[in-house]
Amino acid sequence: MGKPSGDFVALNAAVMTVSDSRDASSDSSGDYLREALTEAGHQVVDHAIVPDNRYRIRATLSRWIASEDVQVVLINGGTGFNSKNSTPEALLPLLDREIDGFGELFRMISYEEIGSATLQSRAVAGLANQTLLFAVPGSTGACRSAWERIIEAQLDARTRPCNFVSHLKKL
Repeated sequence: MGKPSGDFVALNAAVMTVSDSRDASSDSSGDYLREALTEAGHQVVDHAIVPDNRYRIRATLSRWIASEDVQVVLINGGTGFNSKNSTPEALLPLLDREIDGFGELFRMISYEEIGSATLQSRAVAGLANQTLLFAVPGSTGACRSAWERIIEAQLDARTRPCNFVSHLKKL
């Protein structure tokens, strides 16, 4: 991670869990991401558990992307290779610009933890209407790895040589 400098900027975030089986009592990955965002100094302004259906996912994401109150969206679940998993198909058409390196870096990190099974991860990220979106696997371990090793630093305006904060909509 780059050396921090400058001032911290608190961001407004939304968290989506994509799952056909989780509910508020069993959403450990969504809980983790909301806690991690809050502990880092950001505000969670909305969250949702959405069935693994590309149109339901897209409807919620579109609302957040259009909102003046959401700068970052963290999505967990629906990124596997199973034919039912549809998060990338829901997200990619909404993006103005894909962040190719995110999926590559996530799979590199994931390889250290789960070996070649990381080939089945379809983690993606991008920017839409100056809203940053990250989609990661639904396991809490994968969410923790993505947050601690990639996302947290990129949501911190002090991270050098670069971060994504300057690319986000201003509130």
